[in-house]
Amino acid sequence: MDKWEMYMEIQQLIKQGFSKSKVANKLGVSRSTVYRHLKKSPSDMAVWVESLQTRKKILDPYKELILSWLNEHPDLTAAQVQDWLMERHKDLKVGESTVRAFVRELRKDYQITKETSPREYEAIPDLPMGQQIQVDFGHTKQKTSDNKEMKLNFIAFVLSNSRYKYQEWLDRPFTTQDVIQAHENAFQWFSGIPKELVYDQDSLIVVSENGGDLILTKEFQQYRETRKLNLRVCRKADPESKGKIENVVGFIKYNFAKHRVFQNIDAWNEQGWEWLHRTGNYKIHNTTKKRPVEVFSLEKQHLRPVKGNVHFLNNYENSITRSVRKDNTIRYLSNRYSLPLGTFHKYETISIKETDDRHLLIYHRETGELLAKHQIPDGKGQLMKDRQHTRDRTKGIDAFIDNVANRFEETTMAFDYLDKLREKYPRYIRDQLHMILRETKQQNAQILTAALQECIKRNLYSATDFSDIILYLQRQRQDHETPNDNAEIVSPLNSVSGWMMETEAQKRNVDTYTVLLEEGEAN
Repeated sequence: MDKWEMYMEIQQLIKQGFSKSKVANKLGVSRSTVYRHLKKSPSDMAVWVESLQTRKKILDPYKELILSWLNEHPDLTAAQVQDWLMERHKDLKVGESTVRAFVRELRKDYQITKETSPREYEAIPDLPMGQQIQVDFGHTKQKTSDNKEMKLNFIAFVLSNSRYKYQEWLDRPFTTQDVIQAHENAFQWFSGIPKELVYDQDSLIVVSENGGDLILTKEFQQYRETRKLNLRVCRKADPESKGKIENVVGFIKYNFAKHRVFQNIDAWNEQGWEWLHRTGNYKIHNTTKKRPVEVFSLEKQHLRPVKGNVHFLNNYENSITRSVRKDNTIRYLSNRYSLPLGTFHKYETISIKETDDRHLLIYHRETGELLAKHQIPDGKGQLMKDRQHTRDRTKGIDAFIDNVANRFEETTMAFDYLDKLREKYPRYIRDQLHMILRETKQQNAQILTAALQECIKRNLYSATDFSDIILYLQRQRQDHETPNDNAEIVSPLNSVSGWMMETEAQKRNVDTYTVLLEEGEAN
């Protein structure tokens, strides 16, 4: 119903004897709208409607930008639109109702329907200032700049009275060590520690509720004693116990993170903290009708001061644990990683740690025994298998292959090469291994790795070829060290590689093979 139709409908209903309240209810408008329309004469109404059509709106310069957002993300809220505008145009001053009305009009004019799935929370009484911080975890899936999808994890904190918030993100799963560091960062953000912290049953913090006598993970128990924290655990997704933090997690997901493009984790955290200053802690709260930042200026006076810095990064081991599966593997980030045969019968759970160079260390926490080390792949659903975990290599040729392969820096590549050598020379594999073993004793690791890569590249699976490649590489290195400026470089006329033209066939006497046979019998 346009404004003229509304005006005429109000006039007719009033003439029919309806009260102003009844008219408002019947038309679904406020009583103030009815009063405002009744004060206008038809000529005044015509002038007012015409002025609306020609009047410039404060958001008109941003119409195309907002429209592009709504077309790309139909479920975008007006609150997000306002935040994105303020993020890009820091000098823009616009009220929430203005943005809502503008977005509503754009949706109507361009028929952009908004799909929503709201969640209801039960209101609980406010606690005294400085009494409680609620803590919870969340995760989102974000589009990256190269249009891939990245899973991000975050931890959120909120002061129950003022609703003042803090958030911290990681592009990998949180460990107990990360949680401890996030607490330290949060206490610095809040400039104090509350009387109580409320959590759900997260395994990074709580091992068991134990009938109310909490059993915490080793690291978090030590941290709790150091900071003298009073903890309380409630059920997961329980709005009655921690409804405030449930709302904050949703606010972070759907106002800050939704449709935002991920670049890197440092920039993402910076954007998150700017969002807290700009929107998360500045926007008027729907329940309290106050700005969290303003109430926080009073509540922080009731917090216990943070004394000193607690550094846990070098004091505690990573406490991510995984159950060992029957097939002697564990799962991590949607991939499977192999363990030595027999691990399932030996250990029920093991610990894992991700290194800075994207390797996964799998070890037994109590003994410190390193069980496996794997490269972490980029994709999902993959099985990362160490060849040493596939068979019993305690005797015979398997043990010999192990011995030779472990003399290379690139052990996995060496295993692959030697296994193919075994397929090609099943009757003479021991002789082949003896020849390669002799080279590993005489050459440095760099030459061995280069020769191995060259053999695989050129599909040369023979111990003699391996030795010839080493001679070729040594001769090349000598030529580089003592260059002959007067030498004329002649390009070969055929398609044979240069290394084959430069390599002379080895001439061995009978004594060489006698030695090999004697060594074979000894083994």
